[in-house]
Amino acid sequence: MTGEEIVLGPLPKGITLAREGMRKKVWNVLGHTYTMKSAGESSFAFETLDPPGTGVPPHVHPTQDEHIYVLDGVFTLYLDGEWETAGPGDTVRMPKGLPHAYYNRGEADTRGLFWVSPAGRLAELFDKLHNLTDPAEVVRVSALCDVEFLPPGSVEGA
Repeated sequence: MTGEEIVLGPLPKGITLAREGMRKKVWNVLGHTYTMKSAGESSFAFETLDPPGTGVPPHVHPTQDEHIYVLDGVFTLYLDGEWETAGPGDTVRMPKGLPHAYYNRGEADTRGLFWVSPAGRLAELFDKLHNLTDPAEVVRVSALCDVEFLPPGSVEGA
């Protein structure tokens, strides 16, 4: 993580330039690079760079709707019991409470613009997860910030 602590309030006006993060806020979370694009109490947006073979296992946001706009590559997605794919220009909708996951099972990097509404504690969570290397600790810390991972092995193919 770089920059100062995120304090959420009203959404600030302005432009976040392409390939730049808001206030240069960047996180490394288990091989993914997350770059903050916008943050306010009503929503939080970040761009991901996901190398081949990476993914986020099945989890639930009990209080947030989440979206992905796919910029590059193809995401393999688990959406409430179904496996699907989404490519450049596709928008993925994941309502609060819906078990979901995403993976890059291709041979090239994927990039997506993700956003959640309301913002909740996701930016705080990314601060806590930055550079952690133990997946079990990532799961434990995530639960403290309202992201609940499903038990390992509970979703076939995950």
